[in-house]
Amino acid sequence: MSGILKNYSVELTARDRKSLDLAKEVLAPGTEVFIAALPNDKVDDVVAACARLRQDGLTPVPHVVARNIESEKDLDTLLGRLVAEAGMERCLVLGGDRDTPAGSLNSSLQILETGLIQKRGIKTIRIGCYPEGHPKIAEAVLDKARADKLAIAARDGLDVTLVSQFVFEAEPIVGFAKKIRAEGVKAPFRVGVAGPADRGLLMKYALICGIGNSLRVLKGRAGLALNTLTGETPEDVIRGVGEAQAADPSLGMSGIHFFTFGSLAKSANWAKQFQAQAVS
Repeated sequence: MSGILKNYSVELTARDRKSLDLAKEVLAPGTEVFIAALPNDKVDDVVAACARLRQDGLTPVPHVVARNIESEKDLDTLLGRLVAEAGMERCLVLGGDRDTPAGSLNSSLQILETGLIQKRGIKTIRIGCYPEGHPKIAEAVLDKARADKLAIAARDGLDVTLVSQFVFEAEPIVGFAKKIRAEGVKAPFRVGVAGPADRGLLMKYALICGIGNSLRVLKGRAGLALNTLTGETPEDVIRGVGEAQAADPSLGMSGIHFFTFGSLAKSANWAKQFQAQAVS
C-alpha cells in the first residue's frame, strides 16, 4: 500500500508563504508541487512561487486556467514567463470555475487547441478529472472533452497524466479508473486526496469544489474520536485505492496528489508516517 504514495505530489497556492518556505525541507527533491491559480492571483506571484520551487530543487506544476486568462496573447505571455523565469516543464491545464470568463478562453480544451503550450516546448501536461462528476458540467460533456484533450495530446506528442479532484472514499475513484480504462484511455491516473485537516475546513472546501456523494462519509464520521493533531486523514481512501491497484494493475492509478489546504507540513509528515507504518 505504501507504493501508491511513492513520488506523490502536493498542491499549494502562490500566497501560501509558510508552505513554500517549508517545501524543500519536507518534500523529496524533484517532488511535483502544483501551484493553484486563484482568480485574483497576480502573474508575478505565481511565476515567483514557481521559480522559488525550481530553485529549491522541486518541480513546479502551475495551474493554467482558461477562465482566468483574458486572451491568447496573455496565455502566451504567461507560458513564456513560466518557462523563462521558472524553468517550467509541465503544467496542469484547467477550465476554471468562475462563472464569467476573464476573456475569450473558457475551457482547458481551448488552451490545448491554441497550440501555445506546444509552441513553448512544454512536453508534459496534467489534466483534471472528476470521479464524482462536476457540479456545473454534465458527465457526457466531461467525457467528450477528456477524449478530445487526450486526442490532441496524442497528436502533438504530449505526455499526459490525469489528476483527480479529491473525494472522501475510494469507491468512486476505483470506478472512474475502471471506466476510463474500458474506454481505452492509457494515460496514468493520479488520485486526488484531501490532506489531513480539521473536518470543518474539509467540508468547506468540499462544498466549494462540488464534491459529490462521498461527502456523506465525512459527515458520517462526526461522532468519532479523531487524531487531535491531524484531524481527518486520507488513510481510508489511500488504503482503498492501494488495494484496488495492487489487485488490478491495469487500473493505472499511478500515485497520490495531496490538496494541502494551507498546511503542507501536515500532509508531508502524515505521508511519511503512513509509509513507515505500511512497511513496518
